[in-house]
Amino acid sequence: MKQPWQRRHALLAIPVVLVVVITLVDLLAPQDIHLGPILVIAPAITASFAGPGPTGLTGLLAVAAEVYIGVQEGTLDSRNVVVQVAALALLTCLIMFFCSVRERKGRELEKVRSVSEAAQQVLLWPLPDRIGPLRTACLYLAAEEEAQIGGDLYAAIHTDGRARVMIGDVRGKGLDALGEAALLLGAFREAIHQHTTLPALSAALNRSVCRYQADFTPKDEAGESFVTTLLLEIPDQERITRMISCGHPAPLLLRPDHAVTVPDLHPAPPLGVCSGEATPGDYTVDEVPFGPGDTLLLYTDGVIEARDRYGGFYPFARRAAQWTGSPPEVLLHHIRRDLLAHVGGHLDDDAALIALCRTSAHPPRPSRRNHPVGGPRRNSE
Repeated sequence: MKQPWQRRHALLAIPVVLVVVITLVDLLAPQDIHLGPILVIAPAITASFAGPGPTGLTGLLAVAAEVYIGVQEGTLDSRNVVVQVAALALLTCLIMFFCSVRERKGRELEKVRSVSEAAQQVLLWPLPDRIGPLRTACLYLAAEEEAQIGGDLYAAIHTDGRARVMIGDVRGKGLDALGEAALLLGAFREAIHQHTTLPALSAALNRSVCRYQADFTPKDEAGESFVTTLLLEIPDQERITRMISCGHPAPLLLRPDHAVTVPDLHPAPPLGVCSGEATPGDYTVDEVPFGPGDTLLLYTDGVIEARDRYGGFYPFARRAAQWTGSPPEVLLHHIRRDLLAHVGGHLDDDAALIALCRTSAHPPRPSRRNHPVGGPRRNSE
């Protein structure tokens, strides 16, 4: 397999050959046919795959070829050939300039991607392969090409014989959404050890968002900031899951027999809708059977609102039914590929997914220590 520098050297043969061919054809053509001006094709092609240095050398070769044509035809001192040589040299310089600008922008974009990847690792702690009796996998697809993280978020912590999972979506985009996502993730990781019930945890998270959301909301959008969240509690020793939706879509429940259902939840308002002091009594816990072999598929609205070129929404539940028997990481691999194919390779909104599969009817008893989950693996681009 050729290395990148080897491929570039091979591609450089194309403009060189073009210069030679154009020169020969011009010399062999009738006197009233002049092909010298199209020598500018050589540096233009070189700029598409190489930097300003090789582009300048190709342009210099093209100028030399134009001079050679003028010498052979005895027209080098004519005004027409002098103007052609000058124009070719000027165009080569312009191509080199724009090539240099493109390379500088490319380096800046690479730095942005590096920073966003670091932010992603800090904010969205990667989920391990297992959380208690659960096999897990996660996926994050950012809509912005220059970033790998946006306003979607997720987290999971295993403590006191149960897994607590959160997935959410911050309204808005950019740094404001990223800041609010960081706030909520930090609040979740702290409050999870202070509140033993999902309603109390939901109320605490709502107070945190209401308290600090003004720091992340532009003045012209005051009062319009909120976060939709879905909170889950999955006991190790019970075949159920408890959940609270704060304005967030209900998960898909995938059975091994290709059955897909959507739990009927009683959603509360999104976090950050500060119409008063939130209390645990404002939140309804929905209990859903969740036995061995079942998979819960959590997602943000970037998945279900993804459209194809004709405006059709992604048929999430129907597509997911094809892979109900797959392990979590395989399931998300299929969904990622199918989702990107549906939208033509580019999402208009961030999308996050978590797959949780209960693998054992009688999981081992956990230790009494609290275990925040985290690990080196992550299923994402």
